[in-house]
Amino acid sequence: MNKVESSFLNKNQFGEDFLWGVSTAAFQIEGAHDSDGKGSSIWDVFTSQKGKIKNGHHAITACDFYNSYQDDINLIKELNIPNFRFSISWPRIMPTGVHPVNQAGIDYYNKIIDSLLASGIEPWITLYHWDLPHDLEVKGGWTNRESVSWFKDYVEVCVQYFGDRVKNWMVINEPSVFTGAGYFLGIHAPGKKGITNYLKAMHHVTLATAAGAKIIRERISDSNIGTTFSCTHIEPATENSKDVEAAKRVDTLLNRTFIEPILGLGYPQKDLPVLKKLNNYILEDDLNNLDFDFDFIGLQCYTREVVKSAMLIPYIGAELVSAEKRNVISTDMGWEVYPPAMYHILKKFNEYDGIRKIIVTENGAAFPDTVKNGKVHDIKRTHYIQDHLEQILKAKQDGLNVDGYFVWTLTDNFEWAEGYNARFGLIHVDFETQKRTIKNSGLWFKDFLS
Repeated sequence: MNKVESSFLNKNQFGEDFLWGVSTAAFQIEGAHDSDGKGSSIWDVFTSQKGKIKNGHHAITACDFYNSYQDDINLIKELNIPNFRFSISWPRIMPTGVHPVNQAGIDYYNKIIDSLLASGIEPWITLYHWDLPHDLEVKGGWTNRESVSWFKDYVEVCVQYFGDRVKNWMVINEPSVFTGAGYFLGIHAPGKKGITNYLKAMHHVTLATAAGAKIIRERISDSNIGTTFSCTHIEPATENSKDVEAAKRVDTLLNRTFIEPILGLGYPQKDLPVLKKLNNYILEDDLNNLDFDFDFIGLQCYTREVVKSAMLIPYIGAELVSAEKRNVISTDMGWEVYPPAMYHILKKFNEYDGIRKIIVTENGAAFPDTVKNGKVHDIKRTHYIQDHLEQILKAKQDGLNVDGYFVWTLTDNFEWAEGYNARFGLIHVDFETQKRTIKNSGLWFKDFLS
């Protein structure tokens, strides 16, 4: 008997109050890139540049969620998924990033919220999932200190128009990824490089996270406010002290740099000396404005990384040993399939006193999927989800704080620099016809939640 049939997992093991959901992001699904007054985002511009996205893919149409949202909400309901996380596209409601507001954009998100509530599905809004208005990037984007004020104005608008019905909010998605990939390595939008750009963006995003959360707290009395972090379990390649120290530096960079200032612990400069350069951009009152008492922290864990010392690599003196080089099972993203990473990450973040509640706000896997006779037999994805849920259950049974699990993602979508090559969805999308086919993993999740 295969695992799908014999899995011992049962939703009741996680407790009545455990949250189950699925996560998406506006730029990855909506399409309609210039419809109804929407402004251009940094990702619209980045994807139009030659050589930036695999196979020259773009998100002009993506999954056409903008026009087909009702059908997709019907599918969420069909899959028995009670919570839906989606993001607001900043340039759709504020085309230039600042006032005036685009009423058509407001109307669109109101329709989504109302439709979800009518279907008995709880909306969870992510305010920023990487699609900064391009007009703001022209002014420096997140490297410009003004970005904190721009973001505050944008949050005010979202709260004003959606706060009467939406109680669950996530301020910013995975700051370490979009600042690192977009402002240091240049492999994501806006394609900037260099340590100065990265540090400025990092500091301003952290300030914006706390500032945005404070606005929600002030305006919506019964709000449930979180923010989300990408977390990766880090291990040294050997027991050699140089590799151990290198792993510690990478862990600091990937897992600690953004969460610790939010918790009032400041930046971990001692364990990653390059962060001392931040002091050039920290103004007198900043350190008092970095922290916020979030209702929950969203953790997004997919894999582990193995690290070795590499003194020629600037700032961090370390490099990752790829899954391929280690000859381990990996996904289409090249990420190792290593479910215990989830347990380790939950354990690690449970050690912080300042975290009230933890929700796994993304977890999933990209594998090659094909439709045969109207079905998608994605056994690897089903196993991936089951194995990670087992680790979450183990964490709960060991007394660790974890209160929810959101699958990434609902439908196959535009996976940033990977284009349409990496399929993460519980639902298969034929990008030429937009036809949806629920995969076996989606059917398993439906049965699990029923």
